[in-house]
Amino acid sequence: MKRFSFILAGLLAISTLSFAQEQKTEDKKQEIKIYNPNADARADLKAAVTRAKKLNKHVFVMVGGNWCSWCLAFHHLVDNTPELKSYLDGNYETVLLNYSKENKNEAVLASLSHPERFGFPVFVILDGNGKLLHTENSAYLEEGKGHNPKKVLDFLKNWNYTALDPATYAKESTSK
Repeated sequence: MKRFSFILAGLLAISTLSFAQEQKTEDKKQEIKIYNPNADARADLKAAVTRAKKLNKHVFVMVGGNWCSWCLAFHHLVDNTPELKSYLDGNYETVLLNYSKENKNEAVLASLSHPERFGFPVFVILDGNGKLLHTENSAYLEEGKGHNPKKVLDFLKNWNYTALDPATYAKESTSK
């Protein structure tokens, strides 16, 4: 009987530890919420476009959701890579556009030519007038098990305001 009690106590302890670990993992997943399903995506985009026009920037729209591990990983990469964060903040107005079962933002995504067709996250670049300049399948920026910071930075540099400003090309051609 003592042996049975000992085994039962051991199994109970193991199951309790397992449940506690699962609960911590679940709590951690719930803590990471960078996308707001209740946000007014159309208003957020309009405000970002207005700011971008005033500041000679473009708008970087990251479409994804809190359910998307690649979306969260990309956000983490940018936040923890000072060069990327600085470049993005200095050259773009950023909008996190939610796509989830709570809010698919179907009308807004339709107005952006359905970028969700590429999967998540997907990146959309708008100019200061709200014109769609580019949609990027983020898989092209991956390497190994995540996004490559150099590929991401190159992408951002190729679509910023200055890179697409015709005056930039005029200066380059006269200096040759």
